[in-house]
Amino acid sequence: MNLATTLAAEPNEDLAHISNVLIYSAMAVYLLAFFAHMAEWLFGSRSKVARTAAALTPSKTAAVTPAVTVQAKGGTATLERPKVVTRSVTGARDVPDGPGAAAGDEKGDLYGRIAVSLTVLAFLLEFGGVLTRALSVQRAPWGNMYEFSITFSTVAVGVYLVLMALKKNIAWLGLPLVTTVLLDLGLAVTVLYTSSDQLVPALHSYWLWIHVSTAIFCGAVFYVGFVATMLYLFRDSYETKLQNGGQPGKFATSVMERLPAAASLDKFSYRLNAAIFPLWTFTIIAGAIWAGDAWGRYWGWDPKEVWSFITWVAYACYLHARATAGWKGRKAAYLALIAFGCWLFNYYGVNIFVTGKHSYAGV
Repeated sequence: MNLATTLAAEPNEDLAHISNVLIYSAMAVYLLAFFAHMAEWLFGSRSKVARTAAALTPSKTAAVTPAVTVQAKGGTATLERPKVVTRSVTGARDVPDGPGAAAGDEKGDLYGRIAVSLTVLAFLLEFGGVLTRALSVQRAPWGNMYEFSITFSTVAVGVYLVLMALKKNIAWLGLPLVTTVLLDLGLAVTVLYTSSDQLVPALHSYWLWIHVSTAIFCGAVFYVGFVATMLYLFRDSYETKLQNGGQPGKFATSVMERLPAAASLDKFSYRLNAAIFPLWTFTIIAGAIWAGDAWGRYWGWDPKEVWSFITWVAYACYLHARATAGWKGRKAAYLALIAFGCWLFNYYGVNIFVTGKHSYAGV
């Protein structure tokens, strides 16, 4: 019987080893993708939007110099320098979206295609690592923080690739996403790594597949919304500076003018958060039902439960603020950042620093 048990365990150990190899391989390819994304930004040309804005925006030395002169009936009619229309109503600007990281440059586009191809390859390797991790223990691959982390980054990249396949203007997401994935995987393999093992009895439930999978997917979408919100704040500051006659530096101009307009980033972030919020609500409800099955109570003020609810309230406040006339733009964006901060603390802080019933999963 012992020999049979040992023989049965050997394939699992082999699969666990294969999983580790695939995860490390994915990290190596993500690193190459990171450099390719950097090259796309560095070698892409300055956007046509930037050149047009620079041509239309008056400089300090030529603020009163007429831009256009017209000969009419023997006389000279002087027209004032045209101004860039940056704001149509309060809280909105008539600014076109930038052309993306490559800015339409042939070399930049080439690096962009290489970056996306490498990201796809790394995603497949990481997905294989998650799958073999699951097969090594014959259960869902999110029984501890290490497994949750590698699955989370896999899903986040999957969301990005799906949006790319749908022809969405999200070339700007590649560099921050790959950078975050590298940090997440680095933390997972160095600090959070846990050997393949079976779960405690409380986790042996089909609710593990339902509750945790939806939590991971929600977190991945919240993260994409967070990146869009951060870039919105930077782009909004840039547009405001231009509108007020300021002269941003060359680096800021090169980066910001390739991004979508602040209004586009704001709308993209809002739609993502609004679309995923009902699923986050379901995640909390599913967790409560699972707690009722496992522990005999639906709500026990466990730290994980409390912070999940705090995160829900934070995103609910953000969505409510977006529907209120006085809380649009930057104010609402700050609420979105606070909400994602709550989710992030629920992900790392509660599991690592706070003791509760969810601590059985370990780190």
